[in-house]
Amino acid sequence: MRAICLAIILSVVNVATARDDDHPNIVFIMSDDHAAHAIGAYGSRVNQTPNLDRLARGGMILTSVFATNSICTPSRAAILTGQYSHVNGVTMFNRFDSSRTTVARLLHAGGYYTGMIGKWHLGSDPVGFDHWEILPGQGAYVNPILYTASGEKTYTGRYVTDVITDLALDFMKNRPRNKPFFLMMHHKAPHRPWEPDAAHGARFTDRWIPEPETFWDSYETRTDALHENQQRVAADLTRRDLKLQPPAGLEAAALTAWLATKPDTVTTTRNGQAVTLTGEALTRWKYQRLMQDYLATVQSVDDSVGRVLDFLDRNALAKNTIVIYTSDQGFFLGDHGLFDKRFMYEESLRMPFLVRWPAAIKAGTRSDAIALNVDFAPTFLDVAGMPVPADIQGRSLLPILRGRTPADWRTSMYYRYYHDPGDHNTRAHYGVRTRTHKLIYFWKKDQWELFDLVNDPFELHNLYGQPGQENLTATLKGELLRLKQAVRDDEQLANEQLPNGVDGPVANLRGK
Repeated sequence: MRAICLAIILSVVNVATARDDDHPNIVFIMSDDHAAHAIGAYGSRVNQTPNLDRLARGGMILTSVFATNSICTPSRAAILTGQYSHVNGVTMFNRFDSSRTTVARLLHAGGYYTGMIGKWHLGSDPVGFDHWEILPGQGAYVNPILYTASGEKTYTGRYVTDVITDLALDFMKNRPRNKPFFLMMHHKAPHRPWEPDAAHGARFTDRWIPEPETFWDSYETRTDALHENQQRVAADLTRRDLKLQPPAGLEAAALTAWLATKPDTVTTTRNGQAVTLTGEALTRWKYQRLMQDYLATVQSVDDSVGRVLDFLDRNALAKNTIVIYTSDQGFFLGDHGLFDKRFMYEESLRMPFLVRWPAAIKAGTRSDAIALNVDFAPTFLDVAGMPVPADIQGRSLLPILRGRTPADWRTSMYYRYYHDPGDHNTRAHYGVRTRTHKLIYFWKKDQWELFDLVNDPFELHNLYGQPGQENLTATLKGELLRLKQAVRDDEQLANEQLPNGVDGPVANLRGK
């Protein structure tokens, strides 16, 4: 396989390197954990994002883009390789094998000047980039350290979103003028612990954020997996998350333990008087604290996008530069009473995807076609006029961006999450989503959920096992099995054993 990949790389070396209209620049901006429903263009009820909305107005908004495994490291690997987790080897927080073929290596071999700035989070050093500066692991919001191939630098007194933006702009300013460029600009924000800078934080300090309709979801009819999760606003936010002030004198391990505690009471000040919050009042207060900080960090990213767009406009680069904004997955913003991601429910599964390319994409357009993060790599290659390797499992979105969705475009997608019990005690599951329905299988627990997305868009009513759902269930199980086989995820599952001793998931899908 690697020999084949090497042959592909060598075959594209001869692609013309001259900067011309056939080789547009590619700017890929990705934030971390930015829910689509915290973007104005997607109908946000909680914030305004003028620069992201500007990007959407100038190009296309895709409404049905999904992560194939809703967690940071696997999603990044899927984007780089165009392959599902079970193929690229990154199912959880595995170290990415840097010898693998990536879209960066292919574009670099094809004559692009390539750069990676910001959050990498793949364990190994970036390969295929002329220039890279990355955060170690999750990185820090304040005084961030960034690594390069030759060393590291601490940006003392600086905020991470500003640093990443400055470095990205420097990359474009200092680029060779005889080559098109490919820039991956990856923000840390708005990842936990949601630490805004002072200016953006002040904008949300006294703002009241409306609670989502499903905030008090009781999980009635849902599987044990949802009941067992530990990513609830009410119970699982820590003192650090809530920015509570520690007692004086705490240091080292004692301070770390205090900050990691999940409080069931909080004393705050209202109208100049101390008030102790518990129960429902405390849960509502926790939600406000979470959202105020989360949205403030989002606002810093929105400002960053504005700076990038302004730079492209000022330097006559906008027309032939494709600019994409996305997140590595979605995020629960109190939806179902949750924060974080991982589950296959809509808020976690859905990724924002805004794209502007004046030379090729009509402004103010929209597509509801089902797209996946494994589609990004083949899209970049197609945009660059380069061949897509046979082992890439995604499909180029370029026809969709041009307004011509192929007649044979997918009408369903396959998802799989592996980390069990892992962080937040989220159970392993996989499933199928069509335009109208979703079937989820928590295979270690042998429990299913079935949702009618048209009549139950908030996924509150599990229809699995209900009278009258037999034909629909059988159809969706058949589609799930078909997708497994299509992405080559059926062989390893065929031998898995469930805790209760029944046959493995593929056998279960076949009705055994």
